[in-house]
Order: sequence, then C-alpha cells, then structure tokens
Amino acid sequence: MQPNKASTLADAGAAPVAAPLERVAARRLLASGEVATIESVAAEVPVALVYNGTSHVVMMATPQDLADFALGFSLSEGILRRPSEMSELENVELASGIEVRMAIDRRRAAVFDIRRRNLAGRTGCGICGVDSLEAALRQLPQLSPSTAPSSEAIRRALAALPPAQRINSETHSVHAAAWADMQGEIKMLREDVGRHNALDKLIGAMAEASIDPAGGFAVITSRCSMEMVQKSVTIGIPTLVAISAPTTLAIKLAQDSGLRMIALARADSLTVYAEGRAEGGQ
Repeated sequence: MQPNKASTLADAGAAPVAAPLERVAARRLLASGEVATIESVAAEVPVALVYNGTSHVVMMATPQDLADFALGFSLSEGILRRPSEMSELENVELASGIEVRMAIDRRRAAVFDIRRRNLAGRTGCGICGVDSLEAALRQLPQLSPSTAPSSEAIRRALAALPPAQRINSETHSVHAAAWADMQGEIKMLREDVGRHNALDKLIGAMAEASIDPAGGFAVITSRCSMEMVQKSVTIGIPTLVAISAPTTLAIKLAQDSGLRMIALARADSLTVYAEGRAEGGQ
C-alpha cells in the first residue's frame, strides 16, 4: 500500500489509517435463549515507531491519533525534549501492521541510538525491553510548585469523562487519558487499548496544541503505575488523577518528584497518595 504522507504532525493524526473499531458478528447467550448480534470491537494492531529509519519499539495500539501517539511517546520517554526536534512523520500501512516513520534531530538521534531497544511490546507494557534497572527507573525531573485542583473540579472532570469516551462507549474495552483545566472542564481526550498509549496520545496532542501542562490536570481511566508517573513527570504534568489504584513504586516516584497523585477517584471519594508541591509552600 502507498504511504500515508503528512505535511504536519497535526495532519498525520487527523485521519486514522485504519478504523478504531470493527463490527463483528457474535452470539449472545441469555437465560431466555440465544440471539444473533453485531458487536463493536476495539481495533488492536501492531504499531512500529521508526526513528530515522530504525525501528525502536512495536506497541499494540488502537490505530487512531497515531501522530499524537508517536510524538507523545517520544517526549514522555525522553527521546525528544521538544516537538520541534521532530521534522517529519508519515504513517505507512503494511500487511503486518502500521509503521510511523519519523525524522528527528541528529543530536537526539544519537541519544536514541544509545537507548534503542528494538522490541515487540504488548498492550499495557510500558518499559519492556529496557536492559537494566537504571534504565527502568530513570532519573525524573523535579516538578515546580503548582496549584492543586479543587475536589469539585476533579469530580466535574470525572462526570464528563464517560460521555467523552466515544470508542469505549461502543466497545467497553479501551482506556482514556484526558486533560482538564482547573475548573474541571475536559479540553482534550485520547483513547487506546493500552493505558500507556492513551496517555502518550494525550501528551502528544497537548504538545502539538502548545498546552501548558501546569494549567490543569490529567485524568486516566486505568490504575496508576510507575510508568504513568514517569510519563506525567517527564513532560511536567503536576497532578495525575486515576480512577483505579496506584502501586507502591508509583507513589514513591510521585512523592520524590513532586507529582500530586489522586487515585481511586470517585464521585463521592478521592484518595490523595502524594501531595505534590503547593505554590508558596516549601
């Protein structure tokens, strides 16, 4: 098939190279009997991220917003420091999956070559293939003091999350990562079968739109693992809200880096696991 070339990163992510869901024939077994049905099923395809002609990682992903995914992954994994270090991007649909081919700054490519892992990832896998403990637990920056969102703002964002999840409303099988302003209004949301992928897509979309991470908070529909903390801290998100629970390492990394972590987020209950750094505080 011919490459799907894009002149800008935004153009590359505007139209998916494959459908994010498919209609599948199935049988539903009920107490009253059996009925034929057509189910909406989330697409899951291998997506290879290729830098300057070298494949870095293959992730199982939903084939939508792939430009956001590629940029967000590049930033959250420290391959790039800023979006301008990526000059070209094209999606190439192959029989075996999709390649996202990128041209990046030569100096960043040198760093990438050192860290290159050439691995096949799985859904929900964020650090497979790193070859040392030091690589897995990379040094994180210290977040600047920030204003904590109010409980009311967080609850407002939580309430707005389900209606905004268009793919999940049909498939009930994908994660979401959303960006909300300090009033709790969701400004941006991305979905994917992989929780890390959803967050990377959000990070890429925010970077492309020049959104200041300090101006709001992120909400994720998954558990809060250490990789989600790493990605958030790396690009400067000060507050991470998770619907599910955190892990012990995620809490430690959040506390050490100054990330405000709120998990088990519900309409009637929010659990604060890491306080972050308040403006005007120590």
